Amino acid sequence: MSGKWLPEGPTWALVAAVYGGWGLLTWHFSALPLWIALPAGAWLLAWHGSLQHEIVHGHPTRSALINGAIAAPPLGLWMPYPAYRQSHLRHHQTAELTCPHHDPESFYLTEAQWRRTSRPVRWLLIANNTLLGRLTLGPAITVGRYWHKEVASILTGDIRHWRMLLAHVGAVAAVLTWVRVGAGMNLGFYLLIAYGGLALTLLRSFLEHRPAARRQERTAIVEAGLPWRLLFLNNNLHVLHHEYPGLPWYALRRRYQAERAIWRASNGGYVFAGYGEVARRYLISPKDSPVVGGKS
Repeated sequence: MSGKWLPEGPTWALVAAVYGGWGLLTWHFSALPLWIALPAGAWLLAWHGSLQHEIVHGHPTRSALINGAIAAPPLGLWMPYPAYRQSHLRHHQTAELTCPHHDPESFYLTEAQWRRTSRPVRWLLIANNTLLGRLTLGPAITVGRYWHKEVASILTGDIRHWRMLLAHVGAVAAVLTWVRVGAGMNLGFYLLIAYGGLALTLLRSFLEHRPAARRQERTAIVEAGLPWRLLFLNNNLHVLHHEYPGLPWYALRRRYQAERAIWRASNGGYVFAGYGEVARRYLISPKDSPVVGGKS
């Protein structure tokens, strides 16, 4: 069931809310207290990331060109949309979720990789498997890992992505020019907003996948409250999203509620009552080992 026959009005409204909200926030930035601008900006950038995720899966139009144009503005700065689209589709295509060799979105290491890792980096990876670490260190780790890979590829002569990266740098420059010149915002403050937006996105993905023998038991369900459901576009019901990746965000929860007992049983009880429970259990305790198939 792709869900692509459903009307896309809610997604068009989302597009207007995300870009309109970002425009209003930057335009009126000078009139806002920083304690409002920071969380509001982080929320909007995380919401933009959720919108990009929805667009990767073929919404709101049937045209990849139009969808790509909607998703392209790099409001969050750090990753080109085409790279995210390619990586995320590979993530859905692999049967080996969490495997470092097959899943491009895995935070795990193999035992061989772990043995080659220095002690400080090991501590960093263990900390990144706590919720506090994921929210504070995770954005830097995520951005650093992506750009380290891209720069290393270029330095070894692999220039396949240079046009995409050059276009991304130009688009980021345009966003930052508007932020600084048009909105009068300090660029350091916008970087802080972007960091917070990525941290919120990593809250969603923190428990999405775990190593498990059965494929369906590798993917979580978080029965979050309305604000989180809206921010993450129901992607907190992640096992359902992986089963029906084309189902639009506004149809996911209705499908889940109709079959709740089935989904809760099928993923081996990998279910959380909300992000409050996630925080209580894993704020400072690692959720698991960063090593696939072994202990840290």
